[in-house]
Amino acid sequence: MTSRIHPTALVDAGAEIGADVEIGPFAIIGENCRIGDGCVIAARATLERNVILGDDVKIGIGTVLGGDPQDLKFKGELTTVEIGDGTTIREYTTINRGTTQSYKTTVGKGCFIMSYVHLAHDCHIGDGVILVNSVQLAGHVSVGDKAIIAGQSAAHQFVKIGQYAFVGGCSRISQDVPPFIKAVGNPIKLYGLNSVGLQRNNFPEDVVRELKRAYRLFFRSELNLSQAKERAAAELKPFPEVQELLRFVEESGRGVVV
Repeated sequence: MTSRIHPTALVDAGAEIGADVEIGPFAIIGENCRIGDGCVIAARATLERNVILGDDVKIGIGTVLGGDPQDLKFKGELTTVEIGDGTTIREYTTINRGTTQSYKTTVGKGCFIMSYVHLAHDCHIGDGVILVNSVQLAGHVSVGDKAIIAGQSAAHQFVKIGQYAFVGGCSRISQDVPPFIKAVGNPIKLYGLNSVGLQRNNFPEDVVRELKRAYRLFFRSELNLSQAKERAAAELKPFPEVQELLRFVEESGRGVVV
């Protein structure tokens, strides 16, 4: 099908527009943008420059993608924003381009980014992530697949949030949140496994059981990291999910929430 572009929209001559794309009134599509098939760009949304949308992406009213990174070291280098297939970005969200640290800011496939979210430069969001209204992520933050961050939470630069983690609303995320675990608060604290999320995603009972044992060893015992690793290697079944939790804790740059 042919694309439907409102006559008041401003589309750069060099932009690449896929099939069956809808671009609403007063939307702006800037230079070097590529829009995949079936995308919907709502009224007054802006893709400033160097934005790459996969197929079937929905962009809400007033959203701004591809703005310059808010980084004093940025000198106009060629960087991008890249959005995966089937992702929805709701009203008035802002996603800035990357810097020379990674040259891009990325959002994965099938994500739901709600209203007034901000993703700063060099953020990397996995597949199936949900960011609720007014989540604010500073530069270089990474969020693993299927994680959920509830409304009005804010993350410090370079924080990592693991896959299938759940962060409760109004949290100040100053350290890394391990995968498969719930965290909430200001200051943020851990509150056990993300049991609801694991159940919804059909995690086997034996995997959940071993994750609970790993959680107790690392976060609810008197053991230090080295001791907990030794106990985990000796006592826990080496499921991939358990290994991922152990790897995340060991490689944490900012330290993990406890």
